[in-house]
Formats: sequence, C-alpha cells, structure tokens
Amino acid sequence: MAENKQSWSESILVYKDIRMLRILLLGAISGFPWVLIASSLSLWLKEEGLSRSTIGWAGLIFGVYAFNYLWAPIIDRIQIPFLTKKLGHRRGWIVLMQSIILISLFIWSLINPTQNLALLIGVGLVIAIASATQDITVDALRIEQINVNEGKSMAAGAAMAVVGWWTGYKLGGVIALFTAEYFENIGIEDYWQTTFLVLGVVVILMNIALMFVHEPLLTDRQSKQKETDKMIQSKLGYSNVFTAFVAYITGTIGGPIISFFKKNGFSIAVGILGFVFLFKIGEAFLGRMSIVFYKEVGFSKGEIAIYSKTLGWITTVVFTLIGGIFAMRAGTVKTMFVAGGFMAVTNLLFAALAWTGKSEWLFAVAVIADDISAAFATVAFVAFISLLVDRTYTATQYALLASIGTAGRTTLASSSGALVDWLNGDWGTFFIITTLMVIPSLVCLWFIRNKIKIGAK
Repeated sequence: MAENKQSWSESILVYKDIRMLRILLLGAISGFPWVLIASSLSLWLKEEGLSRSTIGWAGLIFGVYAFNYLWAPIIDRIQIPFLTKKLGHRRGWIVLMQSIILISLFIWSLINPTQNLALLIGVGLVIAIASATQDITVDALRIEQINVNEGKSMAAGAAMAVVGWWTGYKLGGVIALFTAEYFENIGIEDYWQTTFLVLGVVVILMNIALMFVHEPLLTDRQSKQKETDKMIQSKLGYSNVFTAFVAYITGTIGGPIISFFKKNGFSIAVGILGFVFLFKIGEAFLGRMSIVFYKEVGFSKGEIAIYSKTLGWITTVVFTLIGGIFAMRAGTVKTMFVAGGFMAVTNLLFAALAWTGKSEWLFAVAVIADDISAAFATVAFVAFISLLVDRTYTATQYALLASIGTAGRTTLASSSGALVDWLNGDWGTFFIITTLMVIPSLVCLWFIRNKIKIGAK
C-alpha cells in the first residue's frame, strides 16, 4: 500500500536523517572512478592526438559495468581476509577495490599513451572492473542503510546517492581538469601522468572517510541464502560436494532472477528490463562525446571545468534533492516520464550550440538544463530499482538491474565517436539523433506504468 502523502516540509525533513549523510559519502566513492575512465581518459587521449573513433571505442571498458551482476554473488558471500574482520563485509570489499584503483593510477602515471595504448587501456579496464565491483557493494550497503518499509526514506536515499555520485564525479573532474591545466601551464610535459598521482591522494582520502559509514553488524541475509541452498540441494536428492556446488550457483544466481520474474510476472518483468536498458541511451551518447565536443567547439579545460563541472555540480545537487522530493510526492514512474521528456528537449540545446559555435551563455544554459534532467532521471531510476530488489539478494538483484541499465549506456554508446565521424563531424545532427533515442524507453514505461509492483508509483 502506498504511504500517505507528505507535505513539502515533511519531505524535506527526511534529508536530516544521519543515514543520508552516509549515503552521500557512498555515492561520492562510487562516482569518482568515472572521472578517471571517462573525462580524464577521454581528454588525455584527445590531447595526445588520438582520433574520436579511438576515444569512443576505448569507452568499451565501461562495458564491465553491464556485467558486474555475474560476480555479485561472490561479493555477497566471500569475505576478504583481515579486511572483513576489521572493517565489515561491505567496507572490506570497498577498501580492496579502492586499493586496486590506487595502484592502477600509479601505473598510469608511468605510461606514454601513444607508445603503450594497449597497456593504458588495459589498466583502464582494471580500474573499470574494480569500480564496477565496488559499485556492487556500495549499492548494497546504501540500500541496507534503509529499512524495508521506509519507502520515502528510500527515495530520499536515492537522491542523496545521486548527489554523492555527481559530487564525486563533478568535483573530481574539477580537480582533474584544473590540476592538469596547472601542470601543463608550468611546463610539465607529462602533465596528465602527474595529475593521476594527485587523484590517487583523493582515493586515499575517500578510504579514510569510508570509516565513518556504519555497516549493519547483524543480518540474516547469509542464513536465508543458505536455507535456499539447502532447499535446492534437497530437491536434487543427493548430498555431496557436487550438489552443494550446484545448489550454491542456482541459489545465488538463479534465485534472484526467479524471484524477480515471479514477483512481476513475465510480460511486466520483460517490460521493466526493456525500459531499464533503454532509458539513458541518448544521455550516454551525449555524455561520452561531450568533452570532445566542448574541446572542438573551442572551450578551454578551465572553461569546461567551470561550466560543465562546477556549475553542473551545483545544479545537479540542487535539482537532485528537488527530484527526490518530487519522487516522494508524485512517485518514481511519473518522475521518470518528466525526466525522459526533459532529456529529449535539452539535447536540442547542444544541437543549437553546435550550430551557433562557441557561446558561453548557451553552453551554461545547455549544461544546466542537461544536469536538471539527468538529476530527475537518475533519482527516479535509482529509487525505482532499489524498491524492486529482494533484501535476501540485495547486492545480486540490484547489480543485475543496474547492469542491464548500464549495458545500454555503455555498450551502445561506445559507437558514439564512430557516429560523429560517420556524420563527418556534424555535431548538430548527432544531438538530434540522441534526442530521438529517448522515445523507445518511454514507450516501454507507458505500457507497464500501472502494473509495476512497487510501493509508490
């Protein structure tokens, strides 16, 4: 049953919960690695003279985010020696992945992109895998901060997670861009390599801040999973090492999938998956090539940092919090319709910027509009799939849904650079195409809007 409607003041007060601050930090930890393999890597390759197609195809490393659900059961069950005992199950995994990212940044600082492109991309892939693995446990820890029956708090938590993610991504981008520009201006030849050492310090600081996020000490998750394993093993009719292994695989991977389809019904479940896959494809095409577009139009790294990162971060924070309140009051489905329509319209502003040439005021308007629509869309999306998960399979089921959403944004959007090249650099037409990409997802959502089984639509 849906919860009673709150007043605006009551909705705002939900953000005062101390758990929201912890979720904010988790979001920042999750968002920061994208600075490394998105903005920083793309601009690094661009300034080394590599082609748009190469930069676009390098983005295939993001594809691991689409498949991290495959190893989510491992994250749910396996404990990290020493770290789990000292820090907790979830935090232990996060610290391990952050350590891998830190080592990868050090290796990047030693690489020449034109001479060792394969190695550079390989290290980028390691960062992407570590980040995608980290996201599994970050999302699980975030959801587990909120009780099952706290639907409004879940929407607020989704907003705070998005604010945190964009804080990690946007402010991390500001640090990366201004640091790189500073090192370039003072004459350091390998200024990007030096910048990655500075970003490594940020990773260390995030690990320190993680210690302030409490992890629930008592949970019946593992006992319930073991009960499922025993039930499956009993149906196999034998009790040995082989049947125990089969029961484990079936219970941890098959269980979440069966639970999802059983809860929603086959046709609605397929509709949900179709919507999740398609929802942000247009935004991803725009986002993958945006920094290359800004550079080709004529904006400097400093201008990109101010308008796209700093200004964009402020806009995202404010409208994400407003989007959370909107989702609490209007429901996640209505919020996604609003955000989807707004995403389609705002992409047209980038087409206008492409046709008019460098214009700081139009750049600012386009970035603000894009960040507003992205804020609303992401809040609704995160709350939507968070409300769908079964707490027995928190990490695995959320990772599955999030990965399907990521699949559309990463695998298909990797062809974004090739599309611009195919259009002979016609950025205006490129942004028109990204506008049309929003429509299929809204069609899917329209057909399932009244049949989705979540607390508040």
